[in-house]
Amino acid sequence: MTLLSSPLTQPSGLGAHPGPDGTTFRLWSTRARNAALVVYDQGGPQLRPLQAAGEGLFEATFADLGPGTRYKFELDGEVYPDPYARWLPEGVHGPATVWESRYTFRHAPVRRESGELVIYELHVGTFTPEGTYRAAAQRLPHLRDLGVTAIELMPLSAFPGTRGWGYDGVAHFAPFVPYGPPEDLQAFVDEARGHGLVVLLDMVYNHFGPDGNYLGAYSPEYFNSDEHTPWGPAPDFAQPWMRRLALDSAEHWLRAYGFDGFRLDATHALVDPSSRHILEELSATVREAGQARGVPTFVFCEDERNLPALVSDIGATGVWADDFHHLVRVTLTGEQDGYYAAYRPDVAELARCIERGWLYEGQPWPLSGEARGQAAEALEAPAFVYCIQNHDQIGNRAVGDRLQATAGRDGFLAASALLLFLPMTPLLFQGQEWMASTPFQFFSDFPGELGEAVTRGRLAEFSGFEAFARPGGQAAVPDPQAPATFEHSQLNWAEPEQEEHAQVLALYRRLLALRREDPVLRRSTRAGLRAGAEGALLWVERRHEGSRRLLLVNVGHEAQALGTLALGGARELLRTTGEPEAPLTTVPPRSAVLLAWDQ
Repeated sequence: MTLLSSPLTQPSGLGAHPGPDGTTFRLWSTRARNAALVVYDQGGPQLRPLQAAGEGLFEATFADLGPGTRYKFELDGEVYPDPYARWLPEGVHGPATVWESRYTFRHAPVRRESGELVIYELHVGTFTPEGTYRAAAQRLPHLRDLGVTAIELMPLSAFPGTRGWGYDGVAHFAPFVPYGPPEDLQAFVDEARGHGLVVLLDMVYNHFGPDGNYLGAYSPEYFNSDEHTPWGPAPDFAQPWMRRLALDSAEHWLRAYGFDGFRLDATHALVDPSSRHILEELSATVREAGQARGVPTFVFCEDERNLPALVSDIGATGVWADDFHHLVRVTLTGEQDGYYAAYRPDVAELARCIERGWLYEGQPWPLSGEARGQAAEALEAPAFVYCIQNHDQIGNRAVGDRLQATAGRDGFLAASALLLFLPMTPLLFQGQEWMASTPFQFFSDFPGELGEAVTRGRLAEFSGFEAFARPGGQAAVPDPQAPATFEHSQLNWAEPEQEEHAQVLALYRRLLALRREDPVLRRSTRAGLRAGAEGALLWVERRHEGSRRLLLVNVGHEAQALGTLALGGARELLRTTGEPEAPLTTVPPRSAVLLAWDQ
């Protein structure tokens, strides 16, 4: 055995790093007096000592160990997986494998400006029946032809079990095993580039999952015992090692896999008293990676606070603006369960949200009485991510039903036209483009008592909802631990060929083509954007250099007269239901009509 030492002068580079002199193994522990590497590939577990390098660091370089070596770490006689592992083929509780990227990308990164993004959110495990990167790659031509320009993958950081949404990740450098090996993920990103698609990754830094998180076994200081989340103490980003974990893992996904940026989960829950917030440093890290590549990179925050400073000061590209989704849903369905109680089914309020970017700009939040949000006049349209469906807004419903289940087909199509007419960054959820009938339900695969607690918690979550109190309501909530719940959530790729779904797909392609090609709609700016209400009729206008586009959306169940709207000289570009009428005198119920005036 050849042992080479290499001092570590800054808090980075933990885990296993192969190089020309062998593989360097490093860990940080504030509790261990002695540490060792446990190697599993040479006739049974073999201990190799790691040298103390000061300040809790232990490290060593072994010339005879290279990529493919299976290992764990031992701390004072206790053996633990490596939280910094690049590959965990036996799961988050098993040995890590030393991994080195040997994939050669065939395609250069795609250049897209933020105003060009049409984001398609997908969950690898349910996007196809196979649930793998390779199978998902076969569907990339469909996304290209649809007209989306960016894919957002739900979280891939390794988590326990064989299925889940990914928000319980515990190893932020290792991709989830059931989807395929690292090389298949690299090939997926490469293939997406070949189709002109940007690829974003959903990352969760506000908490770690409840099963398989071994960071605290190495050093409890990774977490702040004074700040709690539903999963335990919050990550402490004032602690240099936790901070480096976030920054280094982000760099790893950008560098090794070629991602073009991130959607950051629940950034309002990131606690950081540092003078420079971790969000600001993450945004700068991603931006610098783009500058090095010569193409833009992106950071989108899921954040309930409605704070324009996330973009103007922190440096994020944009923010998920959920007010739009919530107002669309309550206006179409009248729902008032849960947080929908903070929104009125009022077309005028939806119009105001569109003009202002979001609804709450400092008004009291009805569910708490506390002020929420700030005005965002200075933000341009791409900074607002709008959707009518996403994983949360479907999957966090009791039965995971999609919008058309409550708004009806016509209501869904009208909402779709509105979403894609606006200059804000639109986000589609997998299957939305053909009005998929498959639900997206909450599913997990936790062991023993933890799994049982998840099942009980799911039932308790909806106990106060109106539908839950109806006969059979409790029985209708799927058990998240049941394999069938996962299976029911898989897309049915036969549907796009069926007449009703094919018609919806054709409409989505037409809407996205207009967004891409129309001289007014292709402009990603709030300049010239106005909205208002005439009873149940929402009108949204966009103007540019004398040309005008007007979308009329009837959210009601009766035909709506045009009221004071003057439509002389307009030509009709698109409608979501029925046949064009000339002249247009009413808008059919639950429909949208797009009109154009040109110079």
